[in-house]
Amino acid sequence: MLALSYVVLRFIHFGALMLIFGNALYSAWLAPFSLHRLMTRRFQQQQKVMAVVSLLSALLMFGLQGGLMGNGWRDVWRPEIWSTVASTQYGSVWVWQIILALITTATAWIAPQKGARLLLLAMGQFFLLAGVGHAAMNEGIAGGVQRVNHAVHLLCAATWLGGLLPLLFCMQLAKGRWHVAAIYTMMRFSRVGHYAVAGVICTGVINALFILGLNVPWDTHYGQLLLFKCALVAMMVVIALTNRYFLVPRFRPDAGREQQIFIRMTQAEVVLGALVLATVSLFATWEPF
Repeated sequence: MLALSYVVLRFIHFGALMLIFGNALYSAWLAPFSLHRLMTRRFQQQQKVMAVVSLLSALLMFGLQGGLMGNGWRDVWRPEIWSTVASTQYGSVWVWQIILALITTATAWIAPQKGARLLLLAMGQFFLLAGVGHAAMNEGIAGGVQRVNHAVHLLCAATWLGGLLPLLFCMQLAKGRWHVAAIYTMMRFSRVGHYAVAGVICTGVINALFILGLNVPWDTHYGQLLLFKCALVAMMVVIALTNRYFLVPRFRPDAGREQQIFIRMTQAEVVLGALVLATVSLFATWEPF
């Protein structure tokens, strides 16, 4: 039960960070100035809630790590165990994760219009997340390369998955007076999305090579769940390519059938992305062999 709770919290924490990053990416970078205020106002409440969720999940994961290292639930709430956890490599990184999550929460509530700050703070947390788990299994130059690669992997995944909900919002805006600005924003996301998808795939392959080497243990639970994750990602890629190169060129000025299919396909992509995140949250706690 303790391990399952950690997996659930990991899913919640990563999901909240990806939403913060994706929303801030649109309001601070992708959307033109004319659309900036509207995008910020639309996702302002979500940013506040997700910031609190990311902070609480980070705190709870720190406590649960103490229980996993110690003797179960009774050690989750013991300050002396927290001190022991903080002295480990995981704990030293996670303390900074909590500090950044606290600053992110304060920024989201005090200055929600500062999308660039939220973007940088979320980015910092993703870089810290690359310093724990399987990404921290190597030392020296190889370890440094692995951590940087994993950080890029997380940022590309956050750009892709975190940007889908704002994309759906832009689809709604494209039906009214914000048509030109919304289309411009979606096209910018499309260009960035190409690099994000390619980055996820390339860095994911490199991650697997660092962790498993050339001989992937497909007969183990870890290997099979990794294969399932790859299948989910492949389905997301097919949806993204279908949307961009089959449906978008067939859009009409009025809301036609292609636009409705695009929305449904993007919603399916969101669901698949959540399944990928849940899968990663699970096997990231397993031994690779």
